Amino acid sequence: MRVLFVEDNQMNRRVIAEMLRAGGVEMDEAEDAPSGLAMIDANAYDLILMDLRMPGMDGLTAIREIRTRTDEKARLPVIVVTADGGSTLEADCHAAGADDVIRKPVDLLTLFTVIGDLIARRGEGELVLG
Repeated sequence: MRVLFVEDNQMNRRVIAEMLRAGGVEMDEAEDAPSGLAMIDANAYDLILMDLRMPGMDGLTAIREIRTRTDEKARLPVIVVTADGGSTLEADCHAAGADDVIRKPVDLLTLFTVIGDLIARRGEGELVLG
């Protein structure tokens, strides 16, 4: 499995990278949404982890851009990883096209449970492009 984590905080990227590596998952990093979108153009990913609050373009805008693509990458699963709260957070994320939301601080069990649940919802036991 290859994951892209779009997050402006280097420490958060490092923590998630170590968690994913422990589960045998390869992770690429982007420090802002435009870089993440460019990486999606250039590479094949099975899953996107997306922060919400980043300078320039926020995560919800980036997710909307992914969902408006005309290729198979428009269906890439996206999990929001955020410290944000609020009563409408999950609804706002789902409305933008996110598949799920994980709240920071992230722990290993939650990360892999949410990824596993997403795989199960998508069917066939694995995430695939297209």
